[in-house]
This record gives sequence, structure tokens and C-alpha cells, in this order.
Amino acid sequence: MKPWFSLLLSILFLFHTTLSSFGGVAGTSPDLSGQPGDAVLVNATVQAENDSGPALPPAGETALQGPEISAPSALLMEASTGQVLYEKNADEPRRPASITKIMTLILIFDALESGKIKLTDQVTTSAYAKSMGGSQVFLEEGEVQTVETLIKCIVIASGNDASVAMAEYIAGSEAEFINQMNQRAAGLGMSNTHFEDCCGLTDSPSHVTTARDIAIMSRELINRYPQIHNYSTIWMDTITHTTRQGTKEFGLSNTNKMLKMATNFTVTGLKTGSTSMAKYCFSGTAEKDGIRLIAAIMAAPDFKARFADALTLLNYGFANCRLYQDTDPISLPDLPVKNGKEDSVSLVLEGSFSYLSLKGEDFSAIERALVLPEAAEAPVKAGDQAGWLKYRLNGADIGQIPVRFQTDVEKAVFSDYFKRLVEVWMITPTPPA
Repeated sequence: MKPWFSLLLSILFLFHTTLSSFGGVAGTSPDLSGQPGDAVLVNATVQAENDSGPALPPAGETALQGPEISAPSALLMEASTGQVLYEKNADEPRRPASITKIMTLILIFDALESGKIKLTDQVTTSAYAKSMGGSQVFLEEGEVQTVETLIKCIVIASGNDASVAMAEYIAGSEAEFINQMNQRAAGLGMSNTHFEDCCGLTDSPSHVTTARDIAIMSRELINRYPQIHNYSTIWMDTITHTTRQGTKEFGLSNTNKMLKMATNFTVTGLKTGSTSMAKYCFSGTAEKDGIRLIAAIMAAPDFKARFADALTLLNYGFANCRLYQDTDPISLPDLPVKNGKEDSVSLVLEGSFSYLSLKGEDFSAIERALVLPEAAEAPVKAGDQAGWLKYRLNGADIGQIPVRFQTDVEKAVFSDYFKRLVEVWMITPTPPA
């Protein structure tokens, strides 16, 4: 081996060792310390691969002792955090009646989001869809309506025929659509729910859900597809039936009478349901001062009681909670990468942070701490977790959100180190003679 080549290998080895020692980059970590509410950078060891890290603490406090209501089963939930404010027999399976249609609507909006269907698509009513009893909009066999019109029929008038028509259009049959409903429910953690139709008309003892599961699927619908409120807040509308008998107008009247009740908050939805066995059910959604609540009522004794119970719970919730939302996200530093083709990797926060307070705390005392390692080891994969952004209030942890790598960084090879060595030599100034 020639002496000059041995010298070059020695220099490359020394260069590699130096890069590894300093994470491959020069400079210092940004100073993120500051006043309460600012982020503080904390060097720490990131959780091992496939470890999701420490469990996220509950956002807010445990449910308060709430008011008396007539319904035997109910739950009050804050929508952004999922925090439960009140519950009564919330995991007791009961027949949901037309509350079932919340899951039907989730699947409809899933299909719209994926591009499988469009609002302007024309849907033809089958003989089976026409045969549905209960609440209906009296679609005729062969009648054609748009997807958007059928959504209105489901949300406003609780049309069973419209629900089945959409189920058949999306899945080919109601049976397959029901299978997808149950899969979606399982994916949301609705462990005490089983659907046997897409509209809730059946009074089968095995077609059941719970107040908690109603709140869970209501939260999914309004959070993932907030455009649902464009339909659930309509008080009255009309559709046009065009059949062999001619053309005629049909009026839709919202079954959610709380839309017209005097309240100190804004009612935004969502769905009613009733049968002789299920009695009177309701998933009520409302908003005030940036707080969105969901009141799930099951088996109320009459239609007035379900709205009265929901009104009681919503008033109670708005009176007792305040919501903190981190609307001023911190600027994340680039993280040094050891032995990578790139010297550093950019980071991104996963979502935003909300905290529901039931004690009236001073939110200005909330502190943020960015927990990151000193450097990442290549290879780095986009989407993998780099660390946490943690939140504390009065010395107590109140929650955290993951910090993830934004891009891939491949592991450096010999040619990458040689290229860097050449670049260093090229930019090294020549000492004066």
C-alpha cells in the first residue's frame, strides 16, 4: 500500500471519528428557555423503537358529580380532548334506534373523503330501500337522488330509506355496509357496540351500543368531518321527488327540537332516535366560547325528557369547564444526526394540544418542555418519534404530544465521508506565506 493512500485512510478515519463525536454538525442547540409558557429544551433518551413512550396523562380532571337526569344512561364529553365530564351507566348496552345513523354518516363521509363517491353522484333507490318503515322520506323504487340530498334526508329527517340507499350505493349491499360499520366501530374502540342494520329500525336485542360509544362515534364525526354541521343545523328544507307519477316537493323537518330551544350556547346537532324498545335517545352537540360538548342520552322516558336531560348536561358542562388550546406552537430546532448522509433532520409536532380544566386554573402558568435526545442515530425514518413536547401546570404534568422526524436520513457510507473531507479541504483557507 502506498504511503499517501495509508495517510488518506488515516485522515478519513479521524474525520469519521470526529463527526461521530459531535453528531455530524457544528454549533449549539438553540436556547429555548424563557418565561412560563415558553418551551425548555431537555436532553433525554428517546424511547426505544416501537415503544410509544409514556402514556398520555388524562386531559383534565376526572368526571365531576353531576346533576340528576331522568334517562337511565348518559355521558357528557368534551369533543377536542375526549374528556368525560359526567357519566351515568355509560357502559350499559342498550338499543340505539336512529342514533345508529351516526356511524352510517361516518362511513358516508369516509367515502367522500377517499374520493370513492361525490356529493353530486346520482343514487338510485332500490325496492329494498323503499320498503323501509319507520321514519322515512318516502323514496320510490327507481327514484334518483344525489348523495348530498340523501345526506340531508338522513341528518334532518332521519330517513331510513335514504340510509339504506346510501349503504347499498357505497358497499353494494346493506349487509356489507353493516360489516364495515362494525369494523369502523371496533377501530374507534367502541367495545360495547354491535350493529345489525344501518338505520336503527331493528329492535333486535343484539343491535346495541352505549352512551360512551355514542359519544365516541359522535366525536369522530364532528371532529373528522365538521361539515356535518352544515346539515345538522338545518331546521327545515325540501327535496324534490321525481318519479313515474310526476314531480312533487317533500318537506324535511329536523327531528332535533333542541335547535329551536332557548339556550345560552349554540346547538350544532346531532342525531335523535326512538323506538318502542329503545325509548328516546339523543346525541346532542353544542358549542360555547370555543368549547364543544357532546351529550349522549339513552332510553329517556319521553321525547321531551331526552332534550331536557341533554340541556341539563350541556349547561352543567359549559358552567364547569374551560379549555386551553396551544394555538402558538413552538419553533422546533433541527436535530443533529450521527453517521447520516445529512448532518441534521427537521422535526414536526404531531397534532395540537388541548387541556380541559374543571378547576378554573390560570392557563398563563402552563409551561412547555421539549424533550429530545442530543442527536439521532442514522438511519432516520420520517414519521418515527424523536421525542415529546410536554405540558405542565403548577408543577403537574397535564399532557404531551409526540415530536416526529419530518424527513428520512440515510446512513452515511464511505463515499459520503470522502466527499465531506474534500469539501472541508476545498473551503480551508490557505495560510499566509
